[in-house]
Amino acid sequence: MSDTSLGKEAIETRVNTDLTRVSDYFALLKPRVMSLVVFTGVVGLVVAPGTLHPVLAITALLCIAIGAGASGAINMWFDADIDAVMERTQERPIPAGRVSANEALAFGTVLSVASVVLMGLAVNYVAAALLALTIAFYVFVYTMWLKRRTPQNIVIGGAAGAFPPMIGWAAVTGDVSAESLILFAIIFMWTPPHFWALSLWRDIDYAKAGVPMLPVVAGRDVTRRQIVLYSALLFPIAVMPYVLGYAGVFYGAAAAVLSGLFLVMSLKVWRKKDEESAKQMFAFSLLYLFLIFATLLGENLVLTVM
Repeated sequence: MSDTSLGKEAIETRVNTDLTRVSDYFALLKPRVMSLVVFTGVVGLVVAPGTLHPVLAITALLCIAIGAGASGAINMWFDADIDAVMERTQERPIPAGRVSANEALAFGTVLSVASVVLMGLAVNYVAAALLALTIAFYVFVYTMWLKRRTPQNIVIGGAAGAFPPMIGWAAVTGDVSAESLILFAIIFMWTPPHFWALSLWRDIDYAKAGVPMLPVVAGRDVTRRQIVLYSALLFPIAVMPYVLGYAGVFYGAAAAVLSGLFLVMSLKVWRKKDEESAKQMFAFSLLYLFLIFATLLGENLVLTVM
């Protein structure tokens, strides 16, 4: 084999290694979670009264994305031991040995600080403070304090995932209002039934890792009742944007129908008591949140154009 061929192979190997490295660092950011966080942040930004320069709007969303990803990286650093035990997380970069724990911690810390500083300097201090609170809540309150200590980890810790629309709203208005708190409350109330549906058919995994999810600690029947309770409480909160007047009839009708279906799915989980209904509930919960916020976003954009 010629020296030229050997050189090309060495370059290709190096490129492939670098691409794999980038892919692993990207995986630390929990891109699927990040995409939902950014989407709800977009909705808060668009629905908020007032305007924001497109460059600043993109900067705000970039900061939300980076902050969310940074939280995910620090979460993976802290949870590397239980990720190695749980089947669905064993291939994450740290337990798989592709990224060291120290690298993940440094990566997440730098991105956390950078996202908050950039948000404060480029957008406003209220949005930056909310972003800092989101990161701190997810890392210190949920990951380090609640997750391994109480079955209420998802109920309280769910607040971290509910902040993004408030951050988007604050990026435009510079404040926190009742309207943005309702957007927060929709996600906050949605989070427990969403994750408890997952834990109903992953409870063995959580038990093996020592994570006190509700079905592990209180049993599946209690978990099913709690899913129904939170689904029922979600219904009136989801229609509040229409009641308060910052969403139209189309959103109000869609929210009522979707929330009704959400409640029906939860009752099916409670009545049938099988794994399949829990899986269906989990899948529908993802679709539900997307459609609720997509409807609010789409209706607002149509009214703006008209």
